Amino acid sequence: MKAKTESASVSPEKLALYNKLIATIPNLERKGATMPYTSLNGHMFSVLDQDGFLSFRLPQPARDEFLAKYKSTLRKAYGIVLKEYVVVPDKLLKNTRELSKYFALSYEYVSGLKPKPTKKSGAAKKGNAK
Repeated sequence: MKAKTESASVSPEKLALYNKLIATIPNLERKGATMPYTSLNGHMFSVLDQDGFLSFRLPQPARDEFLAKYKSTLRKAYGIVLKEYVVVPDKLLKNTRELSKYFALSYEYVSGLKPKPTKKSGAAKKGNAK
């Protein structure tokens, strides 16, 4: 796993716990310098936001179970409720073994989604416009 260490807005302790969790899935790379996240095939499935809250993208049955079991909530970003993302309680973030089950479910969920098309870089577009 390649892990970036810079993150101006997230506590080093939470970032270390997030990196430890990411390491439970071989070859998974953390992305994002100021707001660390993981994605697969263009679909984000976990994010450690600027307020230090970790969220996972889960399928409906697992989402309902998680919300009830951990008395959690859905993630809100910019005033919008993200219906597929659950907020991970801080206490659970410290329990990598238990949390890794839901992290793996999140990874499996997005692996079944249709890959998003990749975008060509500006240089590649200019090269094709001759």
